[in-house]
Amino acid sequence: MSRRAIAATLSLGFAVLSLLATSGLAGAADVATGAVTRTRLANGMTVLVRENPTAPVVAMSLMLRMGTRWETRETAGIANFLQLMVVRGTTSLDGTQIAGAADRMGGSIDAYADADFSEIAATALSRSWGEMLDLVADVALRPSLPDGTTQAVRDFLVRQIRNRADKPYDVALDGLLARTFGDNPYAWDPVGLKDSVERMDRAALLAHYRRHYVPGGMVLAVSGKVKSPEVLARAERLFGALPAAAAPAPNTTPPPAPAAARVVLTVPGAQAQILMGGLAPSLTDPDLAAMKLVSTVLGGGLASRFFSDLRDKQGLAYTTAAREPMRVGAGYFLALLGTAPANKDKAEAALREQLERIQREAVSDEELRVAKAYLLGSLAMDRRTNARQAWYLASLEVAGVGPDYLDRYMAQVRAVTAADVQRAAQRYLATLRTVIAEPPPK
Repeated sequence: MSRRAIAATLSLGFAVLSLLATSGLAGAADVATGAVTRTRLANGMTVLVRENPTAPVVAMSLMLRMGTRWETRETAGIANFLQLMVVRGTTSLDGTQIAGAADRMGGSIDAYADADFSEIAATALSRSWGEMLDLVADVALRPSLPDGTTQAVRDFLVRQIRNRADKPYDVALDGLLARTFGDNPYAWDPVGLKDSVERMDRAALLAHYRRHYVPGGMVLAVSGKVKSPEVLARAERLFGALPAAAAPAPNTTPPPAPAAARVVLTVPGAQAQILMGGLAPSLTDPDLAAMKLVSTVLGGGLASRFFSDLRDKQGLAYTTAAREPMRVGAGYFLALLGTAPANKDKAEAALREQLERIQREAVSDEELRVAKAYLLGSLAMDRRTNARQAWYLASLEVAGVGPDYLDRYMAQVRAVTAADVQRAAQRYLATLRTVIAEPPPK
């Protein structure tokens, strides 16, 4: 690793942390629990409010215990399909009117599904927060799900799925996750699987809506220039009449045991995409912090080993990174490298060597310090807006880990040693699957 790259990353990390400390956002009382009011309505719905008077903007996240984790291969993609539908019409407004109303409030409204949750996200100027919350409630509680729109959105999703088959990275990622997770629902992208999406109709969407849009599975988080009692009173008026009901249990099909394998897929394109990956710690696994630092040392920013060695020194990569999304269940680690097809074999060997090196050699104190600064600084920067604050509040509540989870996680990151990093690497990188998407030979 070059001294210039280390210095640049350290400067960035310390500048970020200094900025956060100066602005008050680094304090636990501000970003975690102290300024947040948490209320459970009588029907089981949770309302979280973070008062932030520094900017005249309010963000809202209505999150549900609904996502790919609650799907099977027969229903893969239904959560995302449903979320696209709820913002396309209510019993009183069509999709254009919904978007126009949000625009007049100086904001926006959107909905989507992910692996561990689904979200209706909205922003507005603070003077319009009440009207925006009314609109969020209308979208969530009174979707029309018209047949004509259902058919159009289904056709759009099927095209999206087909388009993924023409993109080398998407093909490689889908192939890797399918082999890593098997019948576990983390095996597919939230957009779903073609066969399942093609079978979905209004009746299926309505049944899924009735199962998941229940108070026990709903969390409303609001962050911005608001008063907690006023938000709570309005939320109670809008959502309090819903009859109490618990969210359905997720699909707990376990992923298959890790196994070393190598697959080469032919996909037209200019680059070869090399992906190596396997299972990784869950959100509550004691090894999460150490493994996140493994990912950061390898592929986190300009000072990472992948960037400085594979790209800068050896010239083997156009793009490279290490990724490890946080998941409620067992997650996944992914090392990726995009290279010229002529360099594929050399690049694959070099990538594998980096994954083996971090298992056999302890990282240096300097590398570990850089990685911690990058990881903690990136997390702190990501939490600076009201939209991200609302997202974090809601997602942590849906995950069941508590509003102080990030404070505990950051403390764990600071406490990680070089030996912890090596041990986590040995545990999770010893058995990896490789999927390569390369263009056909000329």
